[in-house]
Amino acid sequence: MARVLIVGCGCRGRSLAGALAAAGHTVRGTTRDPARAAPIEAAGAEPVVADPDRLGTLMGALAGVSVVCWLLGSADGSGALHGERLSALTERLVDTPVRGLVYEAAGTVDRELLAGGAAIVRQASQRWHIPVEVVSEDPANPGRWTGAMAAAVGRLLGC
Repeated sequence: MARVLIVGCGCRGRSLAGALAAAGHTVRGTTRDPARAAPIEAAGAEPVVADPDRLGTLMGALAGVSVVCWLLGSADGSGALHGERLSALTERLVDTPVRGLVYEAAGTVDRELLAGGAAIVRQASQRWHIPVEVVSEDPANPGRWTGAMAAAVGRLLGC
């Protein structure tokens, strides 16, 4: 099976981690707060303390990863996570073993920012031939959201 990195492994990310681990994948999940590592581990994922606003903190976590899930559709903070940070990440992925990116295009973040992030991901796919999935499932329905995300990862892995 494959290794998946979930960037933004809060409640929804842990749900996805559990589903992916149950399917036989190895999962890493990021958190900015070291105190939140234990719940990530309990969900079946390897916790990684990293900040998506500081992409350098994510680079080591990409070792051996096939798919990155950018689950920041409800992340507090700047729009840069769906703009310049996301764009920089897609450029950096070219030089890593990562061969797929899942982008969460729904959540509490402003819809225009999410649409802009989806456009960045699609442009990266065209420019660098990185397979991508943009998931717009409403996270207010956790079961459907988790299913849609897991299916997106599966499509990228050819499962």
